[in-house]
Amino acid sequence: MAGTGEPPYLRIAAEIRRRIADGRLKPGDRVPSTRRIAQEWGVALATATKVLTRLRQEGLVEARPRVGTVVAPPASAAPVTPSATSATPAVIPSATPSVTSAGGPQRPAGQPDAEMSRDRVVRAAIELADAEGLDALSMRGVAARLGVATMTTYRYVASKDELVLLMADAAFGELGYPEEPPAGWRARAERAARTLWAVHRRHPWLAQLNSLFRPLPLPNLLAHGEQLLATLEDLGFDVTAMMDLQVVIYSHIQGLAAHLEREVLAEAATGLSEEQWMEQQGPALGSIAATGRYPAFARVMAGLERDGYDLDLDRLFELGLRTLLDGLAALAAETGLHPPS
Repeated sequence: MAGTGEPPYLRIAAEIRRRIADGRLKPGDRVPSTRRIAQEWGVALATATKVLTRLRQEGLVEARPRVGTVVAPPASAAPVTPSATSATPAVIPSATPSVTSAGGPQRPAGQPDAEMSRDRVVRAAIELADAEGLDALSMRGVAARLGVATMTTYRYVASKDELVLLMADAAFGELGYPEEPPAGWRARAERAARTLWAVHRRHPWLAQLNSLFRPLPLPNLLAHGEQLLATLEDLGFDVTAMMDLQVVIYSHIQGLAAHLEREVLAEAATGLSEEQWMEQQGPALGSIAATGRYPAFARVMAGLERDGYDLDLDRLFELGLRTLLDGLAALAAETGLHPPS
């Protein structure tokens, strides 16, 4: 291992680099998340973020949404020399920076931040949240990802809270709608719901942000709501019913999407995949079923043991959407509103 005088993030990066070099971590394998690094080596999340940033800058790892940080294909990896473990991280995308006394990288004196912008800061933050979860987000971590001093990010975003709002608005704005809507209320409702689901699939951390009681004033989020509200209005529902039904449809999407982020965090915290966790819990669930107190549960467990079960959130989204829209059509018909088409 590198000398004890090195910063902790360089020593940890060297250890992960060795695991890649000797084949313990192969291309496509997940490397330890920031949370796992913090737990395994007893360092702060900010230090763990610098580890992954360093390895990413070397081309050894890459972030994949909803998967995490994985070992990069060999073709994209840069050669690593023995001295590379103690070199200063390279600035993205230009020259090697000096290091401040606080340990953060900064550009050499006189070099402008011409390529820096609010959009770059927001994009880097979204990539970090996509790969590591919203809990791993910090201004220091975003700065490390960009290869700049932490204070540099504050020139473009005043606080982490402001950054999260900018991230959310940018993410919700990635998928829009053509000016000409599809024919029929159901097709319009399906398009709006599926678009919003696709956004949450891209960015699972979004499900953590928006409370029904405290909705975020984000223009790009309202663009999705506008699609649903306009559809419900065309059906003839009053404003209270419009809001209620929009909340029900949005909650279906948000409720499922919340489990995408939770599973990423649970796997990072426990080190167990979904299958491994179920294997561990199997005996306990079997014991509960064997008590006879829950006969329907016991029958379901027996059937699943025989036939298996695939928890597919995309399938559940479509099932829930179809059920909700069938109910919406029935409700419109019962109340004598605009006949469904």
